[in-house]
Amino acid sequence: MEVKIINKSNNPLPEYGTEHAAGMDLRSFLASPVTLKPLERLLIPTGLFIELPIGYEAQIRPRSGLALKKGLTVLNTPGTIDADYRGEIGVILINLSNMDVIIESGERICQMVISKHEHVLLNDVNDLSQTERGARGFGSTGTK
Repeated sequence: MEVKIINKSNNPLPEYGTEHAAGMDLRSFLASPVTLKPLERLLIPTGLFIELPIGYEAQIRPRSGLALKKGLTVLNTPGTIDADYRGEIGVILINLSNMDVIIESGERICQMVISKHEHVLLNDVNDLSQTERGARGFGSTGTK
């Protein structure tokens, strides 16, 4: 599948890190480095604009290495980019560490996964079918 992209940054186009990777790394596009203080959040621009086919979304997800090494994660994870959005991709990062974290322009800040989705028709009914699990949730299946 082909996705149209405009790259207004001086960074390379997003790319997959390995042959079987699900997500492409996105990079920050900043005029100068920014510092995120502990528990601070900031919208980080990428300089990227995409046109997704109808029936697809782009999911913005954290990078595991950034989370482990620096305590940075994507606040609204996964963030969703809809097929009709034409604005710049921005990434809401939050610093969950207890130290300041500096983000440089061109740094890999998240990954983007392109995913197919469906629209459904909701059928307003009075009853649902029964299952063994029923309404038990939040830890009800136990740990093994």
